[in-house]
Order: sequence, then C-alpha cells, then structure tokens
Amino acid sequence: MLASPDFLQPLRGSLLLAIPLLYAVAALLAKWRVGRACTGLALGLAAASLALLAAGKPLIGYSLRADALGCILLLLVTFIAWVITRYSQSYMGGDASQPRYVRWLMATLAAVSVVVVTNNLAVLAAAWLATSLALHQLLTFFSSRPAALIAAHKKFLASRLGDVCLFSGVALIGMSLGSLDINVVIAKAQALPDYPLALKAAVYLIVISALLKCAQLPVHGWLIQVMEAPTPVSALLHAGIVNLGGFLMIRLSPLVADVAGAQTLLVVVGSLTAALAALVMMTRISVKVMLAWSTCAQMGFMLMQCGLGAYDLALLHLVAHSLYKAHAFLAAGGAVEQARLKAMTAPPEPVSLSMFVVGALSGLVMVAAAGALWGVAFDRLSALWVLAAIVSLAIAPLLTAQALSIKGLWPLSLMLGAFGVAFVYFGLHRVFGWLVDMPQTSAVNTFDIAWVMLCFALLFVMQCLIRARPHGTVASRLYPWFYAGLYLDEWFTRMTFRIWPARLSRTSIPAVGAIK
Repeated sequence: MLASPDFLQPLRGSLLLAIPLLYAVAALLAKWRVGRACTGLALGLAAASLALLAAGKPLIGYSLRADALGCILLLLVTFIAWVITRYSQSYMGGDASQPRYVRWLMATLAAVSVVVVTNNLAVLAAAWLATSLALHQLLTFFSSRPAALIAAHKKFLASRLGDVCLFSGVALIGMSLGSLDINVVIAKAQALPDYPLALKAAVYLIVISALLKCAQLPVHGWLIQVMEAPTPVSALLHAGIVNLGGFLMIRLSPLVADVAGAQTLLVVVGSLTAALAALVMMTRISVKVMLAWSTCAQMGFMLMQCGLGAYDLALLHLVAHSLYKAHAFLAAGGAVEQARLKAMTAPPEPVSLSMFVVGALSGLVMVAAAGALWGVAFDRLSALWVLAAIVSLAIAPLLTAQALSIKGLWPLSLMLGAFGVAFVYFGLHRVFGWLVDMPQTSAVNTFDIAWVMLCFALLFVMQCLIRARPHGTVASRLYPWFYAGLYLDEWFTRMTFRIWPARLSRTSIPAVGAIK
C-alpha cells in the first residue's frame, strides 16, 4: 500500500471525528430532519475514509485509528444507522415521544461510532458504556410494558458486569504495559517473551466482558426478551450493538491469540451457545423470537471463530450477520404474508436419516473441492479445517430439502449447491484475509478442535432426528427442554432479582381487573 502524504492524515482524522459529532448534533436537536441529514452525511464520510485508506497507509494517531478493520466497520455502522433512521421515522409516526426517541437513537449511534474509530482502550471502554446506557433508554421506550422493563433490567445488570470486567482489564493492561493506545499495547505485548500474570488476567477479563455483552450462555435471556422495544431498536441491537464484542476480539486479536486459555474460553462458551440456540430456534414460531435466538447463535459462532484464531472469518461473519439481521428485523412485518403463502403450499416430504448422511458426505466432498481450488491447505489441523467441516454439515439439511423438491435432479442440485456455497465461503475468506491485517489462521490445540466438532456433530444429529421424525420419541421428550432453553434464563432471572430487583413504574403495572 502506498504511503499517503502527511497532509492527508489530519484530513482523515477530521473525517473520523466528524462522524460521532454529527450524531451528537442530531441528538441535541432531536429532530427527524436533522437526524436524516446527519446519518446521510456520516455515511458519506465513512465511505470517504475507506476511499482515502485505499490511497494511503492506515491512520493511527490522535487517539484515532483508521485501518481496514475500522473503516469497514465504520461504513457498516453508518449504513445501518442511515437505514434504521429512515425506517424509524415512518415506524414512529404519530407517537408523541418521537423527540425522545430521536435523541437516544442518535446518542447511541454517536457512542458506537466512537468505539469503532478510537485507538485508546480507555476511550473504547467508556464509549461502549455510553452505548449501553443510551440503548437502555430505547429498550425502555415503552415504559408501560412490564416485560420490556424487566428484560432491559436484566440486560443492564449483565452489561454492567461486563463493563466492570472491561475496565478492570484495561486498567491491568495500563499497569502492565504503560500505555492504553491499542497499537502500542500490541507492539509491547508481542515484544515480551512471556505475558506477566497481570496481562494474562487482563485478557481473560476482556474476553469475559465480550461474552457477557454478546449475550452468551447463561446470560443470554435478555436478548430474547427485549422484543417489546420498537422494531427499529431491535434491528439496531441485533445488527450492530451486540456485535461489538466480536469487534473487540478482532481489534485485540494479536493480544488474545497469545493467551491459549482465553481462546479456549471463547471456543467452549461460543460453541455451546451456538448449538443450544440453534436447537431452541427450531421450537419457536414467533418471527422476532426466532431472529433473537438466531442472533444468540450467530454471536456464539463468531466468538468461537475468534477463539479458533480465524479472525478474518469472524469479521466476514460479523459483516454478513449485521446486514442480514437488519433486513430481517425491518422486514419482519411481512411474516403474516409469508405464513399465508406457506399455508397454501404443500407440506414438505419427510426426509430420511440416510438422505441427511448422503447430504453431509456430498457437502464434505464439495467443500474440500472448493477449498482446493482456492489453494486452502487441509494438511494440518487448523481453524479453517474445522470450520470447513462445519460448513459441510450446515449445508446438508438445506440442500437435501431442496433436492426433494426437484425429484430426479436432486443429486446434481446437491453437489452444485454445496460447491457454490463452499466456493463463495473460501473466496470471501481470501478477500477479507487480504483486506485486513490480523493474525493468520493457525493450528489450534486438540481439545478445542475436539470440543467444537463434538458440539456441532451432536447439533447435526439432533437436527436430523427432529426433522426426520418430528413426532418421534426423541423430539417429543426434548421439545419442552429446548423450548425453555434448558431453563437457564430462569436461573439467571432469579439471580438478578435477588441481587437487584427491577422497579416497575405505576403505569407499567396493570390495574386490578384490567386483565380478563
């Protein structure tokens, strides 16, 4: 990459600072017209920052950071903010509290953008705290709904625990390395022959903070229950804010990659959350609740990728999930139409277990072929090797179902479909690995590989059994447990109410006789 002229650096720094300032101005004025204009300008400035990056070297200075990771995420954040703001104006039309909604929406966006552009760990932690506090006002926007207040209260406690871990980790890093600038911290840490105990503890605390803020087991329940908030707020939470834990892991990947125990923690918790959430999602019929469980599973998978050292694939996952989930929530109003169309179509034919096995084996062959075309080496145990196996399991049920619908052409459809998905997957892996400079996918320890493969093999077997025999003994006995999420959230709810009970306003408590 060419070296950029010195005069471009202050310009790029000004562009980065202007984005959160635009959101802050919109928050102060609290008007839709200003909000739309500021989000549009912020999107343009983010695109300009990415274009300037292509013309020069990354900006690291003035407590700001404009590298490929930051510019990609900044463009993603500003684009989702622009879409959600335009959608929100129509959605909130006629509500008397619109100025309050605009104010806290813009304040949340301002704080998120600071998280993305800063190069200082203390500023990042403070901005993440501000993001959570501003979002809390949006989650409790309908203060007359007890369910909304209780869910927001649970999120508040989980997030504050995450903040304590994050600030403690940042403080330990400052004490150990004498700096809080991310580039300096990484350079000094990599120069050490071995991490001191305080630095290792800091990494563990930061990882725990990411797990808490990404709604991983067993504190995941609030993410499922904040559906009482306005739909645009749900889209903002699921498409953007809950992904910040993954962004932090990717940003600090050189630091986390050198602490094997912290990576194992990400692998164990992330894969467990992904597997359980995927099973629970099969029992739900509410569109928004299914999407919430999907987010929980996707966050677990993303953090598991970070634990395996596949940071480029974690970034790809973050971007794809954000775009998909924003669209899914904002389009959730079409669920009734989709349900009617489904009711008018013939029910799918049952799928035998043997067909699932054939689909998995065919998918494995196609994944290996696609990887070979991209020059992926499968001669050693690595994160990419494990994730390729998971991809082959993931596409088997979908492609098998499609195969049944077209009868005699299903073998060809299965092979071409599996190959296309795998080919795109490895291609995007190459693109993101080229765009973003981060630790390369490396060999992982045997325990992490065995744990991940065991979790996803069991998930695949359970999904096949349930789909092949939906009324069988296994499905009937496990359905109540999966529907309840193994009752983990009930335990967390009781614990939070013992520590700090939620206070409900009088307007949120139904009057006697109001419920019949």
